[in-house]
Amino acid sequence: MPNSTSVHAAGTSTVPVLAVPGKIIAVHLNYPSRAAQRGRTPEQPSYFLKPASSLSSSGAPVERPDGCELLVFEGEIALVIGRRTHGVSPEEGWAAVSHVTAANDFGVYDLRYADKGSNLRSKGADGFTPVGPALLPAADLDPAGLRIRTWVNGTLVQEDTTADLLFGFGRLVADLSQLLTLEPGDLILTGTPAGSSVVVPGDTVEVEVDAPGAPGAPRTGRLVSPIRQGTVPFGAFGAGPRVDDLQRTEAWGSAEAAGLAPASAPAAGTAAEPPPFDLTPELKARINSVGTATLSAQLRKRGLNAVSIDGLGSTRPTARLVGRARTLRYIPAREDLFESHGGGYNAQKRAFDALGPDDVLVIEARGERGTGTVGDILALRAQVQGAAGIVTDGGVRDLAAVAALEIPTYHAGPHPAVLGRRHVPWDTDLTVACGGASVQPGDVIVGDADGLLVIPPHLVEEVVAAAIVQEREETFIAAMVAAGHGVDGLYPMNAEWKARYRVWLEEQA
Repeated sequence: MPNSTSVHAAGTSTVPVLAVPGKIIAVHLNYPSRAAQRGRTPEQPSYFLKPASSLSSSGAPVERPDGCELLVFEGEIALVIGRRTHGVSPEEGWAAVSHVTAANDFGVYDLRYADKGSNLRSKGADGFTPVGPALLPAADLDPAGLRIRTWVNGTLVQEDTTADLLFGFGRLVADLSQLLTLEPGDLILTGTPAGSSVVVPGDTVEVEVDAPGAPGAPRTGRLVSPIRQGTVPFGAFGAGPRVDDLQRTEAWGSAEAAGLAPASAPAAGTAAEPPPFDLTPELKARINSVGTATLSAQLRKRGLNAVSIDGLGSTRPTARLVGRARTLRYIPAREDLFESHGGGYNAQKRAFDALGPDDVLVIEARGERGTGTVGDILALRAQVQGAAGIVTDGGVRDLAAVAALEIPTYHAGPHPAVLGRRHVPWDTDLTVACGGASVQPGDVIVGDADGLLVIPPHLVEEVVAAAIVQEREETFIAAMVAAGHGVDGLYPMNAEWKARYRVWLEEQA
């Protein structure tokens, strides 16, 4: 199909109307749902090119190349440029679009490593850009009133609208036209919503674009793409397929969907899930009623001396921190490992996206202060998610902005450098070391001006109850010292003072 597609204008004859475009331009991220899944929201649109030879039409099979595992669909809305366009404004951009149709931006994640961001090999194969089956006249449509849906084997897997795109269609046309002259027939693929995933030979993917609110509710009809297996192996003279668990996770959308142990699953002997334990508002209030110094004393009485996270300062030293640990581990920087694990929806981004109310993200950074381990955007993400705090024994970027947030962040110091200078984000929700303390998912983290403590969940009730009693006793002792009594026999209390303390308690009741 190098000369034309069988895409037709809605209501026209069967004569092909969409010739091979001079350019196929695809947008990386444009739907908020997809941006949230990827863990990043771009400030401006970004693009890549697909070759015209990748174009195909409805019903044409899409081959998964021999030796590849991760063929991924992405249902999209395609804009057809109707006139020569250069240097237009966002308000003028939509007028340059003649038609809208359905598209599927197929790709194989097995070849992403070889592309260095170009997407040429991973998304440029013959047949990897099916479009159609009908063209909807743009003049009849509200660009913010379109809907995109994708089905796999008859099951709806993607559904979203253009009402809240990150970058509206007019803006995309205007942005591209600043440097490129858009020609009639050029295609712009406008991004995919959440729900993109892996398909295998034997599956059938269908994409449809419609305008439910427009007169007559026009629709493209379903763009049908049967998946079949390729049989020609890659030659040794070029990059061949290569996958790892990071690519599998990104291709499928999650580690669970990929059939892997979740990214949060730890190695043997570590905690997979926080143990059954409810950090209720009442329990939090009781914890907050006592200081970390008192809690530390009670932990020490139970043989736990190595439960303080040391050497860190807080962005909000007067704020109290109470929450349950979620964990993130960085390993020392190594170029090949950062290439495979540092980009995309990596462990760092997954950890911040997974935070919820009362969570404290504890980061193992090996005490390395020579680079940032968290910055203002991810700290803001944690705050928006309702997390209680962030604890890292490494550096913090954008410290002034992080300190301006309400969420307390404990850290080893500021540093302007990015993560990859010293760290590779490796894994989440497993036992980590932070500030000299071992921390497991589900441990209770308590912080105040005196420092940070790690309390095993099974000891929380016991330790807090004893700490409340201790602080009540110390309140009495302080009152007696203020009244002029000496500390001998009073601190700690002997039998005589204990008797007087019981009388004092009754008077306080």
